[in-house]
Amino acid sequence: MSATQTLAKFVAETGYEDLPPTLIVECKIATLDAFAAAFVGSSRPWAQRVVEMVHELGGKPSALNFLWYAGSYAIGALAGLTGDRNSLGFIAETERQVVEHLAGHLERLPADDARSRALLERMQDDEARHGQDAERAGGAPLPAPIQELMRATARVMTGTAYWI
Repeated sequence: MSATQTLAKFVAETGYEDLPPTLIVECKIATLDAFAAAFVGSSRPWAQRVVEMVHELGGKPSALNFLWYAGSYAIGALAGLTGDRNSLGFIAETERQVVEHLAGHLERLPADDARSRALLERMQDDEARHGQDAERAGGAPLPAPIQELMRATARVMTGTAYWI
C-alpha cells in the first residue's frame, strides 16, 4: 500500500471520537485564528482597493473561492499538526510564493498603470514581511517536493479561478 493510500485509509477510518481532546481544542483555535486572519486581511486598505479595482474592471470573485479557502485552511491545519516550526515554515513558503506571483503581475503591468503597480507593491511588501516574521519566529524551510506541490496547487487555483 502506498503512503497516500495508507494516509487515506487512516483518515477514512478515524472518527471524531478517536481524536485526542487536545487536538480538537487546537483545531478549534486554528479555525478561529484562520477566521481572524481572513477578517484582518479583508479589512486592510489595500484589500478593499483590490476588490474595488476588480469590480471597476468588470471582474468578479471566483465562484470557487470557498474551495480555495477551505483547501488552504486544511493544508495549513495539517502543517500545524506537524509542529510550530513546520507550520511557520509553511507560512513563510506560502508568502514567498505569493511574493513571486505578485512579481509576475508587476512585470506584466503596463508601465503607465501606477495605481495597480502601487497596490501590488503594497501587497508584495505585506506578504514579504509576513514570511520574514514566520522565519524569524523559527519557521523551518520546507523540503523541495513540498514547495513544488504548493507551486503546482497554486497554478491550478489561479488558472481555474481565472475562468470560474
